Amino acid sequence: MERAPAKINLTIKVTGRRADGFHEIQSLVVFADCGDRLSGEIASDWRLDMTGPFASSLADEPDNLVTRAAILLGDYLGQELNAHLTLEKNLPVASGMGGGSADAAAALRLLTRLYDRPVEPHEMAALALCLGADVPVCLDPSPAFMWGKGELIKRLSALPSFWLLLVNPGVAVSTGDVFRVLDAQESVETEVSPPLPQWADLDAFVEWLAARGNDLEAPARSIAPVIGDVIAAIARTNGCKLARMSGSGATCFGLYADEKSAKDAQAVISAAHPDWWVAAAVRL
Repeated sequence: MERAPAKINLTIKVTGRRADGFHEIQSLVVFADCGDRLSGEIASDWRLDMTGPFASSLADEPDNLVTRAAILLGDYLGQELNAHLTLEKNLPVASGMGGGSADAAAALRLLTRLYDRPVEPHEMAALALCLGADVPVCLDPSPAFMWGKGELIKRLSALPSFWLLLVNPGVAVSTGDVFRVLDAQESVETEVSPPLPQWADLDAFVEWLAARGNDLEAPARSIAPVIGDVIAAIARTNGCKLARMSGSGATCFGLYADEKSAKDAQAVISAAHPDWWVAAAVRL
């Protein structure tokens, strides 16, 4: 079994639109201890079953990223990777938590293990990038700073511990639509990593995050105004140190110092908005 944890963009800065159509970004990413799960075994043919609360959202999607990952990896290894896999879809679809990207990364890890065909990390990253700009960072669910179009990654080992409250109002927001609304100028591509400070404690980390934002939030809110309501609801909970949208939305997060604060906030939001998806999870 491979976990596909939720990817949370604590910050996103869009520095411009690249010549290849992608956007140049800078983002600090963490993973939460909740998400999808992928399991399976080698078989004589290929089959992907869906379970979990959001399985029906992918039922009519023949081009699932897990299937694409299997085909891509098989082509690279020079063999057909037949297997019967089950994707337990626990995260809302098109929610700004990198669910599909994490599923694809989990498929690459699971299939190389099932077939005992290890792939060098830099080659695996190149394969992952073929599946999407967010897939490489999901290969290793540890905190990271990503830039370029997402393929340039620096893993972070000294982040303070904290808990997250994740809230999705049940509205799917297309990443492509958000970037189309975003008015980004053409940029010069760079491979230079922006400097990052050393955070002494959680308060210093939150202060650094608060001085930055998510450049995709405004265009996402123009598409789904309920995002503003979600952020406001999270910000009102006791112990919330920061409330913001993740990724391209519509999932938003609150950042808390401890488990009790996050789970108390989960109870408050769930009671007030029973139709919203709400989860409290520790940062991995």
